[in-house]
Amino acid sequence: MTESVHRKGLIRRFFSAIGAIITWLRHLVANVLFLLILLFIVVLIVGKEERLTIPQGAALRLAPAGFLVDELSSTGGLPGLLEGSRAPVETRVKDLVDAIDYAAKDKRISSVVLELDYLVGGSLSKLEEIGEALQRFKTSGKPIYAVGDNFTQAQYFLASHADEIYLNPMGSVLLTGFGAYRNYFKSALDKLKINFHVFRVGDYKDYIEPYTRDDMSPASRENNQRWLHELWTEYTEQVTGLRDLPPDAIDSFIDELPQQLAEHQGSWAEAALGNKLVDQLASRRVVVKKLQEEIGLSDDKQSYLSVDALPYLRNQKLTHIPNPTGKTPKIALISASGTIIDGEAPAGQIGSTSLGKLIATAREKEVKALVLRIDSGGGSAFASEAIRQELLATRQAGIPVVISMGSVTASGGYWIATGGDQIWASPSTITGSIGVFGAFPTIEDSLEYLGIYNDGVGTSDLAGAMRIDRALPEAAASVLQQGVEHTYAQFLRLVAESRGSTPEEVDKIAQGQVWTGRAAQKLGLVDDLGNLNEAVAAAAKLAELEDYQLVEIQRPLTPSERLVRALADGVDAQMAARVRANLPLAAWISSLEPALAPIAELQSYRDPRALYVRCLVCVAP
Repeated sequence: MTESVHRKGLIRRFFSAIGAIITWLRHLVANVLFLLILLFIVVLIVGKEERLTIPQGAALRLAPAGFLVDELSSTGGLPGLLEGSRAPVETRVKDLVDAIDYAAKDKRISSVVLELDYLVGGSLSKLEEIGEALQRFKTSGKPIYAVGDNFTQAQYFLASHADEIYLNPMGSVLLTGFGAYRNYFKSALDKLKINFHVFRVGDYKDYIEPYTRDDMSPASRENNQRWLHELWTEYTEQVTGLRDLPPDAIDSFIDELPQQLAEHQGSWAEAALGNKLVDQLASRRVVVKKLQEEIGLSDDKQSYLSVDALPYLRNQKLTHIPNPTGKTPKIALISASGTIIDGEAPAGQIGSTSLGKLIATAREKEVKALVLRIDSGGGSAFASEAIRQELLATRQAGIPVVISMGSVTASGGYWIATGGDQIWASPSTITGSIGVFGAFPTIEDSLEYLGIYNDGVGTSDLAGAMRIDRALPEAAASVLQQGVEHTYAQFLRLVAESRGSTPEEVDKIAQGQVWTGRAAQKLGLVDDLGNLNEAVAAAAKLAELEDYQLVEIQRPLTPSERLVRALADGVDAQMAARVRANLPLAAWISSLEPALAPIAELQSYRDPRALYVRCLVCVAP
């Protein structure tokens, strides 16, 4: 017996030792991998600082990937790539615009080639801003070529600025028009016995409609049809003008697509060519050969002579480093993108504290003017007001503030904008949505169905009133509704004071109504139509500057964010797009998230009074 016990002990110790060795090896491998990743990132970072040799006669290759944004998120989309989620790779619009503008004056750059297959999407205003840069490039007399296996609506808008558009014979130009569709959940909530308490002001304030209806309200339908039609008119007028097509050519192509395909034996590419949407049908191999003949051979003889836009831009910035001892006056540029929340927020969201610090930093740098670029559909009313107060403090310090609206500057975004001296928008900016709502779901009936009840005592009727497992007391509902009405009245006063109007007049164009930038200018909600560069020029004029230096003020990334951003920058955007394209199940599951996002977002806004200035339709098509 003793010998048997001893033998078992030896066996136990043996396997314990094996386990310890395996654990040690696992930790060793993990640490080695971590060090290799760090080394890889360091190489990436160091490599970015090296100046490129720009070949004489090279084309500037623009191959944007993912979504076009005004401000990169803190992670640059890397977690979405690794986890297979819907988080996209991002391309910053200003980077593309700056690269194009540099190339227009660079004698080494012979042309621009647009390779658009990996552009997932972008709002019309962002596409227009890049398009305007391409038009400026064309004034230099240099050609633009567009190459695509297929062209989506967003991709084709950029391609239409090219002198020559090449489409794969197996490809298509997929034009469908703009739409605004969403899921509605009232019946589902009823079946789940969830009581959704809504408090709002504004007949058109439809952010919360998906949880109170099973269809779009007549007011929302009327509002959406108006601004969608205006944006589509903007799209078609620009494309037909650039392609020298009849004004109704795009609408006719869409309306008659079945007949068009029948006439061309089902070939989308032949239909696009027959309607002069593209210039030539050619495979990628044939296109590369044509570009080699026009531009020249790459060093490896496998492609055409080119330099990618973002490395080119980094090189140009290194070459044009301003003199740090110079006396050139500075204009600050701050980008604010995403949902507005109270407190700190990473890049890609607007935190009242974090954005407030950036605005205060601009004042400390003694800049002569501030341009705030806003791309937001709103969020917390409390946070929006805190940011507006920082803008007022900047103006009181003698620094002019110009607001540049991005794709969307509505609801809380417009609340912030009222703090500027001037407001600029693009014709296709989505703005307005001046309205307020509060929302609070309770699940007491759901719990009762399961046999779960809530009971207790409090020192007042409002004690425990905001628990989701209890019915909402009438007094609490009254408090919430009065808070919404008071905040809406405050919103009207702010707009009226900012725009030289009265609350009564503003109310006529408020009520949650959404407007395009062009319509908003006619209504007096914005001062002028123009892109970011024009807003900067307006700021310089207010500050009485003829010569100035534009400096971007950004929130410093944390060490972990810097590592992730550096790694994300090193991931080839086309490879990232391919990886996500091969995750259909994950993509399908992730596609359900937007439907439930509004209700989940409410808690994330961290508004202390649960009052929101948020726009539901303010996601440009």
